[in-house]
Amino acid sequence: MKLNYKKLGEGHPLIIVHGLYGGSDNWLSIAKELAKNFEVYTIDQRNHGNSPHANSHTYQDLKNDLLEFMDDHKLEKAILLGHSMGGKTVMFFATDYPERISSLLVVDIAPKNYSKISDYAPQTIDHTCIVNAMLTLDLSAFKSRTEIDQNLAESINSDRVRQFLLKNLKRDENKNFAWKLNIKTINEFLPQIMDGIDGNRFTNGKGITAFPVLFIRGEKSNYITDYDHTLIRAIFPKAEITTIPNAGHWVHAEQAKLLVKTVEYFVLD
Repeated sequence: MKLNYKKLGEGHPLIIVHGLYGGSDNWLSIAKELAKNFEVYTIDQRNHGNSPHANSHTYQDLKNDLLEFMDDHKLEKAILLGHSMGGKTVMFFATDYPERISSLLVVDIAPKNYSKISDYAPQTIDHTCIVNAMLTLDLSAFKSRTEIDQNLAESINSDRVRQFLLKNLKRDENKNFAWKLNIKTINEFLPQIMDGIDGNRFTNGKGITAFPVLFIRGEKSNYITDYDHTLIRAIFPKAEITTIPNAGHWVHAEQAKLLVKTVEYFVLD
């Protein structure tokens, strides 16, 4: 699949992979800062942004899309920076193609399955609520983004989440509102999006150590807990884990400058 992307700067390649409901535009300000030191690519993953829609959305799909992107752009090795679902994409990619990675940075997501009962977290429930709210909304009935926001507020309490979702609105050929997201496929594949990596594959010294790895969590987020450190280091034995203060799950929106500094310090040091 040919992914939509933006390219900025010069230097060693760095690919930014966004999360669920996100897109390359969400990372543009971060990319501009990083482009002072790197050749930065921000991609739209399938079923998001301006990339093609498909009837499948698994991490097998997403990592294959990323491999095709790197091959098309003749990127033998790159720094991979992934947030949330994008963090899962780059982790799954790392398990199969470690030779294509020079550094791996994972923002506010663990390798675990987020839909297991033992791991049941509020954000898993939130995603079901969010997708259902978007799927059942008849966008053609609304004349303004404000009206859509007010309707979504009946199901989604968080103003930040709603504003994030509203960035996915576009006008169709009839000038009606429509989602850029392929929300139908995302709904069907939500269990796969919550999927994780089997840590048992990496026992007895089989962990991935070919490149530096940094996990960046938001202080106010519960996506990465202390209990997740064991799984992280089973797969990536030399992984470092750091916390960005005063940030929730959307670290790049809440602490952009500090995130850029953290990335640069880790990769350029």
